[in-house]
Amino acid sequence: MGSTRRVAASSAVLACLLLSGCSVSLGTGSASSSRSPVEEPSATAGKVAVGAGPQRHYTVQQQPAAGSCHYRYENGEPLEDRKCTPGAISPAVTQANLKSTICRKGGYTADIRPSAYVTGKEKRLNAASYGFTGRMGDAEYDHLISLQLGGDPNDYRNLWVEPADPGHRSGSGVNNKKDPVETKLHTAVCKGRITLAAAQQAIVTDWTTALATLHLG
Repeated sequence: MGSTRRVAASSAVLACLLLSGCSVSLGTGSASSSRSPVEEPSATAGKVAVGAGPQRHYTVQQQPAAGSCHYRYENGEPLEDRKCTPGAISPAVTQANLKSTICRKGGYTADIRPSAYVTGKEKRLNAASYGFTGRMGDAEYDHLISLQLGGDPNDYRNLWVEPADPGHRSGSGVNNKKDPVETKLHTAVCKGRITLAAAQQAIVTDWTTALATLHLG
């Protein structure tokens, strides 16, 4: 009689697994309907590329082919070509080490910034990539994800020739509205109001809407 019961139980378990997809607790012999765990967003969704990080000696990086990149405009402001300049973060800056990197007293960016010798050559090459023909002195060779937000210092994916804002007076030098946005995001990250990843993602999505997206005004 005992063996008959065991065979019947095994058959019930097998039938449950094959036909109904339910889960079975073998320890108690009881069966319960399966429940899928709450599906979380994919870890790779919207993931920003990781660059090489700070280097002791920077070299001039190859840029996208001349004329292959195209500016787009949102809210009247020039934005990068997402294919040419998708952004890249530095592996040296993480949520766990903010106090010793971008949020440390005394500053962080001056120690990791590439020399003007390197960035000057890259800027001219990148201007050709974007077909930029304006005054170079009014355009910024910009880190899409700024250094103060953990952007990679010299990854070509994180650098682009940013034209002057509309209405900017020619010859007055670099002065654009993206810089104050980056500073406000940096402050919010260091105060713990937003995460580093949220700030980085907001910038690569659209810097003109980054503050509104993160409810920072």
